[in-house]
Amino acid sequence: MRNMIVCVAASLVVLAGPIASLDTARGAEPGRSGRILAGAWVPEDTHQIDFANLPKIASRHVVVSDVRAAGGVNQHNYLVHHDGKFWVMWSDGPGVEDRVGQRVKFATSPDGLRWSDPKYLTPEPPGSGPKSEHYGTRTPEGLRWIARGFWQRDGELLALASLDEAAGFFGPSLELHAFRLAADGTWHDLGPIVDNAINNFPPKKLPTGQWMMSRRPHDYKRVGVHFLVGGVERLDRWESFPVLGSSSELSAEEPLWWTLPDGKLVALFRDNARSGFLYRSFSEDDGRTWTKPQRTNFPDATSKIFGLRLDDGRYVLISNANPRKRDPLVLSVSDDGVVFRAMGYLVGGRRVDYPHAIQQGDFLLVAFSGGKQSVEVLKIPLTEIDELSGRGVE
Repeated sequence: MRNMIVCVAASLVVLAGPIASLDTARGAEPGRSGRILAGAWVPEDTHQIDFANLPKIASRHVVVSDVRAAGGVNQHNYLVHHDGKFWVMWSDGPGVEDRVGQRVKFATSPDGLRWSDPKYLTPEPPGSGPKSEHYGTRTPEGLRWIARGFWQRDGELLALASLDEAAGFFGPSLELHAFRLAADGTWHDLGPIVDNAINNFPPKKLPTGQWMMSRRPHDYKRVGVHFLVGGVERLDRWESFPVLGSSSELSAEEPLWWTLPDGKLVALFRDNARSGFLYRSFSEDDGRTWTKPQRTNFPDATSKIFGLRLDDGRYVLISNANPRKRDPLVLSVSDDGVVFRAMGYLVGGRRVDYPHAIQQGDFLLVAFSGGKQSVEVLKIPLTEIDELSGRGVE
């Protein structure tokens, strides 16, 4: 399979016209102020929120995998529900984090609480297994796999994983692979579907019917982040659209996006320049062009975030909102996907990060990492989110 990607030079969208009025229309301050965390309970300086005493969200908790005793790594957690059961995948390797020899593991569950023993999803990285002299080190002389999520496409379950040199983030050979689940439960490498790319979350459908996912090239710290659109005719056919300003206005990392009720798109970005806040950008043309990322008032620990739209139309954002450390993991609720008016405490008292979540029926499953060395899952009744939304947030 030959990889096909077209890089498109997108022009910067001017912050004017219909998209400039989105904040006003959805209850935030006028003029695209970036005030996306709102309510009478929110202090002017959102870094002063008492994160440890946020309303508690009840859940059932289970540990899927724990490699603390072995000194290994468990992180980059992704969930899916497919063929009547839950699946979780993650990066598993010899030491924290992303070292030579790292692979991807997975486990399954009938109910999100009872999980199978972990199995390997990817093979050993070429020439970088336990017998390699570079195994467990950070060097360009060895390779590593990084878990990148499940993709349900045309009735099939695919698993995505990136492969590159293990020296830094990321190596020049960076490529994103797809693995297909076979009827016998084994995974088969279909080869790279995008060269020079690592996504953050698996593709989601746009209103147009095309797929979209984020892209960081190996030199993204210089060129910024992109979005990939395509994946319909072929697994490996994509167009790449840059988010202009994502390497100058901030140091953009790990993008998250969703579709708003009116069909427009919004993206949120972690800022590795350590501003302590999330940044936000909009697109009116299905991800081809984006407004210049703007700092919001939503606090962040410079950590990975995840969000999704629930079946009832509400949006939830799961993040490390405490800017001082990755503790606790919190869940925030928005009615419109733009302004969040409730925030609750999921789990904490220790380092907890790398969230991913899915809704299945009346429950929300949240996978996260404990100190980058365990894969853990919370099973949350949606009634808890209903209660959070109504807890005196105005």
